[in-house]
Order: sequence, then C-alpha cells, then structure tokens
Amino acid sequence: MQALLKFSRAIDGLNAFVGKYVIWLIFAATAVSAVNALVRKIFGVSSNAFLEAQWYLFAWSFLVAAGFTLLHREHVRIDVVNSRLPKRVQVWIDIVGFALFLTPLCIVVLYLSWPLVVQMYQTGEMSGNPGGLIRWPVWMALPVGFALLMLQGWSELIKRIAFLRGQGPDPMGRLVDKSSEEELVEILRQQQDAAAAASAAGTTPPATPAR
Repeated sequence: MQALLKFSRAIDGLNAFVGKYVIWLIFAATAVSAVNALVRKIFGVSSNAFLEAQWYLFAWSFLVAAGFTLLHREHVRIDVVNSRLPKRVQVWIDIVGFALFLTPLCIVVLYLSWPLVVQMYQTGEMSGNPGGLIRWPVWMALPVGFALLMLQGWSELIKRIAFLRGQGPDPMGRLVDKSSEEELVEILRQQQDAAAAASAAGTTPPATPAR
C-alpha cells in the first residue's frame, strides 16, 4: 500500500505542477484576443490564425487542467443524495466511479484520439479556414489531458482504498494549498514533537536541515 501511496503522491505532484502553469495559457489566449482586436480596429486587418490560436490555447487550458481540477475536487458534483450517506458509502461510490466509469472513459478517448493525432501529424493537416493553423497541436490536447485525468483518477482511487484500510487521511474534504505561514507552523510542530519524543527516550533529537 505504501508503494501505491507513493505513486499517488507522484501523480498529485505532476498535476499540481501542470495546474500551476496552465493558467498562463489563459493569459496567452487573452493577450492574443486583445492584440487581434487592436490590430483589426487600428489597421483594419485580421487573420483566422489569431482566432484559431485563441481556441487552441483555451482547449489546452481546460483539457490539460482536468487532472488538476480533480486533484482539488473542484468538478461539479450532484450531492443531493451522496452527501447524506455515511462517509464510507461515499468513498465506495467514488471508488466505483473512478474504477468503472472514469478509467474506461479515459481509455476509450485515448484509444480513439491518438491515431487521429498521429494521422494529422503525418499528413500535416491544416485548418480549412484561410490562413488557419496546423491541426495536430490542438488535437494533441485530447490524449494529454485525458491521460492526466486518468492518472489523477487512479491517484484518488488509491487514496480512497487507503482510507478504507485505515492507512490514509479522509480523501473527501476539499484540498487547500497551505500558505507559507501554515507550512512554517507545521515544521515547528514537527520539531517540537521530535524534541518531545527524544526527551522521553533520553536522546538528543537530530537537527532539522534549514529550508
């Protein structure tokens, strides 16, 4: 179980890293939209490439961030019935959902989308609009996004199984990133606990390396 939890933490770290930087795609899409509007207003010219670049960036932002959204449990949930059930029943519902619905769906999307991406890359398929962009980069967002979503689903599945086995914390609460102050308080608390344990054992606690 510990090896699976380590794998889960690695997936969480990957999607947290992706989510931290994917916001810049939204900024880029906004900048492209603003530049396109200014150029069209001032010079009276425009290009389909600008318009397509906006939805390319938007597609990448919400597809690639799907795993990050699941990590923070921010997807829309209909909890009219589920929230009234016991905690263990809720966890079992999530396990069934991740194992029997989310994972098969992601596998199907990966199976169907990857050949299309390869075909478009090999043929160099272009947009049908005049001045449009090459197609494969935006289609690539499908397998990448659903691969990250499937991995995060496995991570959530592992965490829920660990909870049922008494080897993990409650996975049902909303995940909130800790502030620097909260991290410092946690470090100090760990040092105090280590010092208290060492004092009780009659030994000197090891020094905590500076961060």
